[in-house]
Amino acid sequence: MHDYQHHWKDGTPIHLPLGKIVCIGRNYAEHARELNNPIPDEPLLFIKPATAAMHITRPLNPPRDRGSVHFETELAVLIGRPLSSASEEDARDAILGYGLALDLTLRDVQAKLKDQGHPWERAKAFDGACPLSPFVAAEKLAKDHLEFTLDINRERRQSGDTRHMLTPIVPLICHISQHFSLLPGDVVLTGTPAGVGKLEPGQRLSLELEDALFVETTVV
Repeated sequence: MHDYQHHWKDGTPIHLPLGKIVCIGRNYAEHARELNNPIPDEPLLFIKPATAAMHITRPLNPPRDRGSVHFETELAVLIGRPLSSASEEDARDAILGYGLALDLTLRDVQAKLKDQGHPWERAKAFDGACPLSPFVAAEKLAKDHLEFTLDINRERRQSGDTRHMLTPIVPLICHISQHFSLLPGDVVLTGTPAGVGKLEPGQRLSLELEDALFVETTVV
């Protein structure tokens, strides 16, 4: 049963529906290089459905029968206003909150799809493919850049800094809105830094956004 609901860090529900999760591929050059992918000239967009979302604090139980499952840690942006062909000012004003997400990826499936020139949804859109953290209000993170990390079993695996994005957050939201509307409750995943790898049973994942958010989860 799909029972995901946005909420703030203190547990208060955010009364907005999750319509779609818009994801950005290859928004950090080092991650593109680690998978031997070309660096795109413009943002590479794909979508996860609302049914992919789950609360990140619940145990992760990805599919076991479709090859390796990789973690990709990303800064998540919660949209609070409708956007279509938005200006940068409109896009900035529409950011309601920031959180963290795992873009779980069936890497063997994705590699096969890429070889065939097919879309990635079979690898990216399965139920539970987008564990999402609670959100921190945007005004509490009004900074020039944001940093986030992933530790697995207390070992640092990913470090992200929005200064290293190929397309920064606000221009990215503008770009998306030129192609399709964003609605209140939609989430934008802004890309993963280098260091992605395979999920293994028993791993404990710790994700941190600045000093504002800390969440943990385990792999069953």
